[in-house]
Amino acid sequence: MAGIYIHIPFCKQACTYCNFHFSTGLQRKDSLVQALIKEIHEPNLFIDYSEAIETIYFGGGTPSLLSNDQIEEILNALSENFKIQPDAEISFEANPDDINPDKLASWKNIGINRLSVGIQSFDPEELQWMNRAHTANEALACLQDIQAAGFTNYSIDLIYGSPLLRDEQLIENCRILFQQQVPHISCYALTVEPKTALSHLILAHKTEDIDTHKQADQFEILLTQMERNGYEQYEISNFCLPGFRSKHNSSYWLGKPYWGFGPAAHSFDGNQERRWNVANNARYIQSLEQHIIPFEAEQLTGVQQMNEYIMIRLRTIEGLSIPVFTEKFGKDPSAELLKNTARYVKEGLLKWENQQISLTAKGKFLGDGIASGLFF
Repeated sequence: MAGIYIHIPFCKQACTYCNFHFSTGLQRKDSLVQALIKEIHEPNLFIDYSEAIETIYFGGGTPSLLSNDQIEEILNALSENFKIQPDAEISFEANPDDINPDKLASWKNIGINRLSVGIQSFDPEELQWMNRAHTANEALACLQDIQAAGFTNYSIDLIYGSPLLRDEQLIENCRILFQQQVPHISCYALTVEPKTALSHLILAHKTEDIDTHKQADQFEILLTQMERNGYEQYEISNFCLPGFRSKHNSSYWLGKPYWGFGPAAHSFDGNQERRWNVANNARYIQSLEQHIIPFEAEQLTGVQQMNEYIMIRLRTIEGLSIPVFTEKFGKDPSAELLKNTARYVKEGLLKWENQQISLTAKGKFLGDGIASGLFF
């Protein structure tokens, strides 16, 4: 089984914190969609076409800027080239300001069966500070529209740890989602990425820097609120009601192969090779006009494969299986890994249980740092 990721690199405006590849100029949108469709049709020796496709994910950028015809064209191209499972999860990222009853009905009719909505906050002041294109009222209205359209599987993004976010507002953000019985919630700590508007504002002393102690406290608030309301934290940043895990994102944490299409899209063969397309819309379009897929690649070394396995497995509720690690990488690396985990267990950040290593509640906020501390 494998997944497919489609990158749509366009947004109405740039969010303060975002460092993903996107453009706010939409004049190349039609040309880029046609180039993306050409890439899907282009024979690719890297892709194992015998793999059944169980998930398709439209990310970005803002896929909800696409027309219905464009979405349908992309899905038709995928159907013509891949073995897509009849019950495949087809996810579609959308912003609240793009959501209305007509669009929802069209997306559902086209075959979209899961939405991922970038709400981020229900606080008007914070949304303005983030430079989000939607209002708090649109954020609330889109939840009702999604439910009225018959979507039962959807996810909402929240950001925590921003300078403006008070603990009370975070609890209120959660309360609204709990009240609506939102099936899946992704929560991300605000990070300062180089070359973003947020980075420049902090350097110019025009906004406060990130307070990691505040972020840790708000992460604990999230854990408490989610647990009280029946949400499973199946991955560090992801919470869901029973039966609503994201199949696509879960495939990343399981190390399954996935094929990416569009500028800046990444691919992985499930073993040791990674590829990523050029993060340049004009070059991407020009290359595909000549039937060339513009990409770079790397072969993961044995050490890199071990480190990646540690990173992705520790992010999950199941954790890292010692028997599986031993089978994949050998007895000596497994013994060294166990030895290196001892200090984190002693500090209450990791636990050993049924031959599994997993993060404790205390360790989850520090998960990436703990994983890197275990790297070979």
